[in-house]
Amino acid sequence: MEAAGHHLYFVGGCVRNAVLGEAASDIDMSTDAVPNRVIEVVEDAGLRAVPTGIDHGTVTVVVDGAGFEITTFRRDVETDGRRAVVSFSTDMEDDARRRDFTMNALYADRSGVIHDPLGGLPDTLARRVRFIEDAERRIREDYLRTLRFFRFSAQYAPADAGWDADALAAISANLDGLEQLSAERIGAEVLKLLGAPDPTPAVAVMAQVGVLARVLPGADPMFLGPLVHLEQQNNVVPDPLARLAALGGEDVAERLRLSKKDRRVLEQISTLALSAWPLKAMGHVGGAQAGTAATLLRAAMASQPIADDALQAVHIGAQTDFPVTARDLPALEGPALGEKLNALKQLWLTSDLTLGKDELLAS
Repeated sequence: MEAAGHHLYFVGGCVRNAVLGEAASDIDMSTDAVPNRVIEVVEDAGLRAVPTGIDHGTVTVVVDGAGFEITTFRRDVETDGRRAVVSFSTDMEDDARRRDFTMNALYADRSGVIHDPLGGLPDTLARRVRFIEDAERRIREDYLRTLRFFRFSAQYAPADAGWDADALAAISANLDGLEQLSAERIGAEVLKLLGAPDPTPAVAVMAQVGVLARVLPGADPMFLGPLVHLEQQNNVVPDPLARLAALGGEDVAERLRLSKKDRRVLEQISTLALSAWPLKAMGHVGGAQAGTAATLLRAAMASQPIADDALQAVHIGAQTDFPVTARDLPALEGPALGEKLNALKQLWLTSDLTLGKDELLAS
């Protein structure tokens, strides 16, 4: 791009995470060249350009099979709380002003030099999540930024950092805007938030300012902290669905438009945590993920520690097959066969998988 007389910068999350010494999942770039010019320059260089979001200024450049998004500097012309009408710009500051937080308005050139048009570098280094300029205006441009504020705070801010009073006031004054967001967008953001190392403080503040009740009516963060503590104590990778089960709420799967797989796992975790199944049975019924999550959640709700071998037992159960098959009951068929197999399996589960085939058939 530079050889063609244009500027090209890394922008947003990849720059923020580089400054913070954290891994970046996406690499996005920004330029002063209009989209058609980007395509022209890219193709002149022998690379493939895909106009993935050309109306909004985005062109995807394919390099060795990997796609990298290049977006023209933009300014907002009109916003409605969900989407924006934009015009293209040649000014980096215009582009920076339409972003959400100061830590996301950093740019870096190919030499690694940071360009900070809005003074966001000090906030980034302090891990301070702060809206760009007027918090209320930023929120009204896209109400999802309310949830992003809590997600970024959970992901980046120190636990003892305190909370931006202006941001919380703006969020509290614009709760109705959350009703405009699609369930899919809310669900994706909530799961990202709950995937943070410890979302407990952020979720607690969400409850205090009224956000949690808007997105998850009936949810209660009471058991979230104990669950996170048990996860950390037992070196269990954070599971957003386990944490969602800890929060509870009304019609959670539908309100967050969870995938069929996530709905099934969430229901398994919730059901198993409230069941009386022993540990290996938990693993067999729910599998390793749901069994582990339910075991931790059950302990969190009971304010109890986890035995040293508890999670190992769950994993053993997940890998153990029911020892009786239809061939072991040749005298039965149809519904009678199904009922007998189910009865024997319930007996086996109640024994915590200790009964063998001969014992079960003799029962």
